[in-house]
Amino acid sequence: MTPTLGAILLAGGRASRVGGASKPLFEVGNETLLRATYSAVVEADARPIIVAGDVLDHALEVQWVREDPPFGGPVAGTVAAIESWSDNTDPAWVFLLACDLPQIHTAVARLRESLPLLPDDSDGVCLGDQSSRPQWLIGIYRMRSLRRAAAALPDRGHNTAVRSLMHDLAITVLGAPAALTEDVDTWEDLAKARERACHSVDRREEPQ
Repeated sequence: MTPTLGAILLAGGRASRVGGASKPLFEVGNETLLRATYSAVVEADARPIIVAGDVLDHALEVQWVREDPPFGGPVAGTVAAIESWSDNTDPAWVFLLACDLPQIHTAVARLRESLPLLPDDSDGVCLGDQSSRPQWLIGIYRMRSLRRAAAALPDRGHNTAVRSLMHDLAITVLGAPAALTEDVDTWEDLAKARERACHSVDRREEPQ
């Protein structure tokens, strides 16, 4: 039986390194980072989809939630999203994704393909950067495990490090090319991502 999938998309940060601009609305390859993340999980058959952040795109078929008070960090956003689901509607697995990843389609596909390979006692899988550090916000996790970990956090996860949420979970770190884990954190990152997207389009349009 194919496991049920859901998704939590994190889009509520301060983005202080880009002057408070809304990073999920940055366009890369003629698509906002938020829409790219949304379409990636839709293609992976994830439903329902919850976005933790202010409403940024009314056209998306998602549920919007916000941690209270706002700007409590990605863990607080995750906890708010989990609390918006009742236990009896939980999917078996949930993508947990930051909305600032230019290569999100490939990253999500890689995570989805890894699910059947996980041991039965695994709590999830995330991508690792070139130094093998886990990138927790590019992952897919067993929902009951994530819910249990979230419930154990003080202050509903406000100002809590992501590693604290994941500390007691059995998570596989999947090695990935550097491009899959590179996020858009600065204006320079955005320029680099747009240049890479343009080059990708140019290569596809070259005559064979």
